[in-house]
Amino acid sequence: MTEQAQAGRIKVEVLYALPMEQTLLQVEVPQGSVVEDAIRISGILEKYPEIDLANSKFGIFGKACKGDVILREKDRVEIYRPLIADPKEVRKRLAAEGKVMKKGGGEL
Repeated sequence: MTEQAQAGRIKVEVLYALPMEQTLLQVEVPQGSVVEDAIRISGILEKYPEIDLANSKFGIFGKACKGDVILREKDRVEIYRPLIADPKEVRKRLAAEGKVMKKGGGEL
């Protein structure tokens, strides 16, 4: 156990990514803090006022979670942006056009 955890505080990271910009902040929070606490303490809401805690989705290391999940030492809280397109609708449209979705991010 680290000194911070023994002193009643833990270190976590808060991550928010836009298409051309990513922000990763390291913060210390009291033990027993939840995801939303870490987001507020990090100050990321001031930098990105478009983040709406009531309607945003969150994750810890890529696994979706709710805002009331208790954090552990070295957790990485991720704030997810809304999808621009519904993947199911994109697949339906492509199928209707006779096209197949490619795996991966596009051409190399």
